[in-house]
Amino acid sequence: MKSSNVKIQFTNGEVGEYDKGSSLLDIARERAALYTSPIVAAKVNNEIKDLQSRVDSDCSIDFLDLQTETGIKVYERSLTFVMIAAAKELFPNATLTVEHSLSKGLYCELYLGRKTERADIAKLEGRMREIVAEDRPIVRKTMPREEAIRLLEADGQVEHVRLLKQVKRENVSVYYCGQVFDYFYGTMTPSTGCLQVFELTFYEPGLILRFPEKERPDALPDFIDQPKLAQIFLEAERWGNILGCGYVAALNDFITTNKIGDIIRVAEALHEKKLAQIADFIAGHSDQVRVILIAGPSSSGKTTFARRLGIQLRVNDIRPVPISLDDYFVDREHTPRDENGDYDFEALEAIDLELFNRHLIQLLRGEEVDLPTFNFLTGKREYQGNKIRLDNDQPLIIEGIHGLNERLTAAIPREQKIKIYISALTQLSIDTHNRIPTTDTRLIRRIVRDSQFRSHDALGTLRMWLSVRRGEEKNIFPYQEDADIMFNSALLYELAVLKKYAEPLLERVTLNDDVYPEAKRLLKFLSYFSNLETDEIPHNSIIREFIGNSCFY
Repeated sequence: MKSSNVKIQFTNGEVGEYDKGSSLLDIARERAALYTSPIVAAKVNNEIKDLQSRVDSDCSIDFLDLQTETGIKVYERSLTFVMIAAAKELFPNATLTVEHSLSKGLYCELYLGRKTERADIAKLEGRMREIVAEDRPIVRKTMPREEAIRLLEADGQVEHVRLLKQVKRENVSVYYCGQVFDYFYGTMTPSTGCLQVFELTFYEPGLILRFPEKERPDALPDFIDQPKLAQIFLEAERWGNILGCGYVAALNDFITTNKIGDIIRVAEALHEKKLAQIADFIAGHSDQVRVILIAGPSSSGKTTFARRLGIQLRVNDIRPVPISLDDYFVDREHTPRDENGDYDFEALEAIDLELFNRHLIQLLRGEEVDLPTFNFLTGKREYQGNKIRLDNDQPLIIEGIHGLNERLTAAIPREQKIKIYISALTQLSIDTHNRIPTTDTRLIRRIVRDSQFRSHDALGTLRMWLSVRRGEEKNIFPYQEDADIMFNSALLYELAVLKKYAEPLLERVTLNDDVYPEAKRLLKFLSYFSNLETDEIPHNSIIREFIGNSCFY
């Protein structure tokens, strides 16, 4: 006779015995006191499950609360669904779109057929709070793909339908919140009651949905306005409109109908035009500007951007001289350490600021400087006779993560510097309610580049990514709005190109690896894209920095 019980191994080492078919929600309630914030999902045998799932065999369970990366994403996704449900109930004929991240939240737009007012957003937040107070169940229903398409089509969810018609899946899951249903690309909380901490901020012409971070799941982070970043996202939206391709399904259609060539050419032309405008701006201030600083998070394409900007500056009869910040690292034994005792090479103090600034001053005075070269094998600076002198009309180009931090170049007056922030702020969304996080684009770029040029597998890249992100949050993002110029390095078509490189790398991550859930999530995400070959991609494209055959390397 088969046992009616299952054994569960928990992450704290405890083993429990439960009725076969017990829901994760019931087990989570029993263990809630062991957690300091609400449990919203679980890892069962290293696979992410929502709490509606049931346990039918012996397994290991790691419950995920709001102090985990996955848990806070579940919270954000569920809160987004509550906002969509509230909008449908309040404004049945309106359309709400989720656009992009901004100011520690999600920027969204509510199309009412008239100008959206502050009072509309206040009403929307009020309805959301009512839904949360109801503790309304969020129910997952799995159904045949064709049935889901009919359901969503009848509801007017055009972009969901277009994409579902393209994917090859027998069954899909649709989530319900009351009478409102939608298709999402990840798990949800079991009900709305745990979604207590949020706020809607009117941000013309739309709104920002604000929610907590995993470091403080019981409070909202301070609101920091980011008007320059908002403007660059608006520019990205305009570029998407120019290309007539704002969603993944549209991109796939361009690929499958062999019309993608024009998309590639226009996307690349938009980059070139923006680079030319930046070079023209610098040329217009060449009597003052002596230092051009380029900064951005990992895998933004900083190196290719710097090369292409240099070419555009030469068109303006400006001959910039590059300096590598890496050569100004302090000797290894003087490198600061992080909270784990490891060398923190991304800390500003890992750079010899005194020497760097002294050399900058000497160069701008027209003096000859013997530049150091950092030997990464010995961990020490060396001098190999690399001497340079600037002409009066030659600016320096300095690329590195600390470029926006005024402390890096404290000895140089602000008016002599132009600071450029670069990041891949994708203008593409999966559909109207599911955005593509900019971090996902950069992570996939990084996985491909690390494999192509650094002999690192996806497992290693995924394991180090959270550390990379922490460094960005500390050293780059706080200084974004100090930039004089922002450049969006995302290319609308790039994920379809990266797909064929990234998928085999991610497939090598096994179920036993700690980062398997993240690899699986990225594989599912990439599965929505059609493959795009590289034949028509120019060799000076930023994407070539990651896939290879760049004319610059």
